[in-house]
Amino acid sequence: MNNSQVGATLVFDVTEPAEIVLLIAAADPVSESLSLSSDGRSVEAVELPGRQHYVRAPKGRLTVTYAAEVAVSRPVPADVTELDRIVALRPSRYCPSDKMAGFAGTLFSGLPDATATVRAIRDWVHDHLSYEAGSSGPSTDAADTLLDGRGVCRDYAHLVTTLCRAMNVPARVAAVYAPGLSPMDFHLVVETALDGRWQVWDATGLAPRQSLIRIATGRDAADTALATTLSGLLTMPELVITAVAGSDLPLDDHTGLVELA
Repeated sequence: MNNSQVGATLVFDVTEPAEIVLLIAAADPVSESLSLSSDGRSVEAVELPGRQHYVRAPKGRLTVTYAAEVAVSRPVPADVTELDRIVALRPSRYCPSDKMAGFAGTLFSGLPDATATVRAIRDWVHDHLSYEAGSSGPSTDAADTLLDGRGVCRDYAHLVTTLCRAMNVPARVAAVYAPGLSPMDFHLVVETALDGRWQVWDATGLAPRQSLIRIATGRDAADTALATTLSGLLTMPELVITAVAGSDLPLDDHTGLVELA
């Protein structure tokens, strides 16, 4: 069995020297490489906890190239801790679950258990949103998505997370590389705490969950953004992602329980 191969190339046009935090490294790689250059000159990246990389980018064109090999069989994540559960129940910037309790209760009350509730929420979001590239922006939260009825993966994930929290099911998001995703991009999915374990859900249904490769985990996209600008000015005119599974892509009906390594 071969290992999975993932990678990313990001190109930034830096118009004023900038501080950037990158979150593109696989969580548990077998091997990896990261290189940065600005107009042909090497730029240093400092690794921070959580597999983040801090960069001081000079003015010019900054090119970031990342590649990693990831084992197909990886250790399952740890059990849900009490702190995990508490944090994953709180409202957050893009997931205003405190504002959606009544709406969620109207739709999802009376189901037999938490697993059935999450399945119902995942299916409802899948059926009621239209996937439309460019339909949302950096400030779009789950309430905006619910009203607009369309979005991309982060919007699907935020709405599922919000409705789960509103139904007292701990939920968080995970940024992943997603073999089989088309068009290829970074992907955002949901993890819910069920019977002490984190189970992964994807309301877009665009990639099999069994092959997902974790990058980062957080309350919402504010914690998992691929690039955060702390200072300076820049744009990102080019982004290329690759994610190739180390074995045949599995079939996924998106109803069973799957854990994200």
